[in-house]
Amino acid sequence: MKKLLSVLLVVALMLSMVACGGNAEDKDDVVTAKVIDVELTKEEYAFGVDKAQPELLKQVNDFIAEIMDNGKFDEICDHYFGDGEPVAVTSAKEDSAKDQLLVATNAEFAPFEYKEGDKYYGIDMEIAALLAEKLGKELVIVNMDFDAVCLSVGLHKADIAMAGLTVKEDRKEHVEFSSTYYNASQKIVVPSDNTEFDDCKDAKAVEDILNKKDDTCKIGVQSGTTGQFYTEGDADWDFEGYDVTTKGYKNGSLAIQDMLNGNIDYVIIDSAPAAAIAAAINEMR
Repeated sequence: MKKLLSVLLVVALMLSMVACGGNAEDKDDVVTAKVIDVELTKEEYAFGVDKAQPELLKQVNDFIAEIMDNGKFDEICDHYFGDGEPVAVTSAKEDSAKDQLLVATNAEFAPFEYKEGDKYYGIDMEIAALLAEKLGKELVIVNMDFDAVCLSVGLHKADIAMAGLTVKEDRKEHVEFSSTYYNASQKIVVPSDNTEFDDCKDAKAVEDILNKKDDTCKIGVQSGTTGQFYTEGDADWDFEGYDVTTKGYKNGSLAIQDMLNGNIDYVIIDSAPAAAIAAAINEMR
């Protein structure tokens, strides 16, 4: 977790210098990010496997069962949620002459996948490294926009998508989902001086507040993720959406920073990234 926070702190510092010209503010006047501890959704993360490789799907499912049973998955999670140290993962260069495992990801989603220099970190990336080792293949990580991850596997340009993927019907057009390996949810992030949601005890209470908003209310999301589907509405999920203005960002860090700069009102992103990003940005501020 310390490694993750240090990476996010660097990002936060760069963003703060751009937004504020590098000038320090009185700490008492600084508004920070506050994650409202209410699960707005319940989701399952899985890996998206090339439909043309049923044997790989079986191997992936067997591997997930193995690391869940032997404690390795918990150990990896402890690297990011506990006192463990994240493990750097190196990607080989793609070479059709070699026996490689091509993993499509979007390294903008800490603590599941992110980059520091030319090294990859994150829960998914450590699992990818162990999976490649188990299969006796060389690992190649193909970093791309989130919207392209499942599509690339569907077009057989990668073997498997590992990108904090929520199991979703429309994504099944492109990939065959593995067994679930992580249960996730969406949470709303607000400025620390915002008290609208402080008394909310469940999702309905948050939704009641959001349902009263109109398009003058701006909510930031990571483009192509469940947060966007939740705010805009999505039939597959039975999300009705809200009459707000949804603004997409490349990653959650940019969305939260823009909120703190006063350009949007709230951010809705996955709970684990929300907590990590908010902690890192708040420490910097």
